[in-house]
Amino acid sequence: MPLEWITYQEAARLYYMEQVVYSCGRLLYRIHGGHNAATGRRSVLELNSIIATNGAVQAILKGHSGYTPPLDNKALFRRDDHICMYCGGRFSTSGLSRDHVTPISQSGQDVWTNVVAACKRCNNDKAGRTPEQAGMQLLAVPFKPTHAEYVYLKGRRILADQMEFLRAHFPRTSPLRNRSVAAEEGVDLSGG
Repeated sequence: MPLEWITYQEAARLYYMEQVVYSCGRLLYRIHGGHNAATGRRSVLELNSIIATNGAVQAILKGHSGYTPPLDNKALFRRDDHICMYCGGRFSTSGLSRDHVTPISQSGQDVWTNVVAACKRCNNDKAGRTPEQAGMQLLAVPFKPTHAEYVYLKGRRILADQMEFLRAHFPRTSPLRNRSVAAEEGVDLSGG
């Protein structure tokens, strides 16, 4: 199960500590170390794009259907493809804000299923009202990403083999499934 993005330094540490059970994907780095005094041979670590470590409680919790990834604007805006869920315009991160579909002032919660990306103009026009009260149409139903989807949303440049691995863990009905294919084919979906 995909857990998180790590640096090559963290991966090297896991290899060194013999915590890597297997690796797959393509070779990313070949790190050369010192020379063995007895054999004169130089140590080499080969780091692949995907590594698996021994199971942990963390993996079990994140794979559970009740798991909720932390809500942050970067992942939210990527979930909504940098599109305002009211006017349909595509915006850069700085042009978007988090909108509570049911406002907190009306007992709405700050959870994945109650928040959408909204341009600042639409968010201000909606103010402390629901979309119905404001006469605004919500373009998509907000959803809570699974942990694999959240890992995708948190990624920056995802390699094709990593994307294939992540997509295999997406629910079949995931709205991100088609978008991840386009991203793999090099289509820019960042919105700025």
